[in-house]
Amino acid sequence: MVTVPGGRVMQGLRLLRSALKSWTYVPAAGTMAAFGTSVTSAKVAVNGVHLHYQQTGEGEHAVLLLPGMLGLEGSGETDFQPQIKNLNKKLFTVVAFDPRGYGHSRPPDRDFPVDFFERDAKDAVDLMKTLKFKKVSLLGWSDGGITALIAAAKHPSYIHKMVIWGANAYVTEEDEVIYQSIRDVSKWSEKIRKPLETLYGYDYLAKTCEKWVDGINQFKHLPDGNICRHLLPLVQCPTLIVHGEKDQLVPRFHADFIHEHVKGSRLHLMPGGKHNLHIRFANEFNKLAEDFLQ
Repeated sequence: MVTVPGGRVMQGLRLLRSALKSWTYVPAAGTMAAFGTSVTSAKVAVNGVHLHYQQTGEGEHAVLLLPGMLGLEGSGETDFQPQIKNLNKKLFTVVAFDPRGYGHSRPPDRDFPVDFFERDAKDAVDLMKTLKFKKVSLLGWSDGGITALIAAAKHPSYIHKMVIWGANAYVTEEDEVIYQSIRDVSKWSEKIRKPLETLYGYDYLAKTCEKWVDGINQFKHLPDGNICRHLLPLVQCPTLIVHGEKDQLVPRFHADFIHEHVKGSRLHLMPGGKHNLHIRFANEFNKLAEDFLQ
């Protein structure tokens, strides 16, 4: 275990609190009311579990939204409300899903074997195939960006284009400091914790967050902290990497590394963007994504 000075832990906590200030949970009923009848919500059997998804739009271009960890991010319907609501429904058919163990894709409980990102990538691709989409583009945030990279590398003929942000291909000591700072949910502010308890219950939230920290930190003990860096040269689809220059959770060097190792990729920097740039700067992000996907 890396020994971390107390000041760096406190800095990590301050960064986390700042990043989470604008992340809020809206219950499913409210989401459906806001979006009206144009959004369908269902579960489908995929790889031995029932995955929850939402679908909207009638365009020929299928787009899958891949969410991040738990309820800091972690539910397709809460992570991507501005995209589900506002992406062009004539151009795109948009699907948002909850990975197994998150959101409404429970049971099973979430676990984190060393291949959990590969498992999520397979689930994501197989979900879209089950829904009869012949080819898809991916929008992946944070953990969902890692999942998207793996899916694109392992299923090059199925992935059309990809937009990722807040993702990393490996884990460093700097990352580990931030992960450890969020391990104990009892230390989170009530404003942050309470909406997540509504979705998950306190015990499940606390247990799953601890398991996530252990799960992501296991990569730190692999050569070069590797999550998926070895797969980046295998990505063939056009790829846009978006990075918020005020992202408190994922340093700039991670975006630079992915850009350097995904052939032909584009890097777009958002000067005011934080980790949740697609929410805080939804209009700018949506236009950027739509222009790239067309």
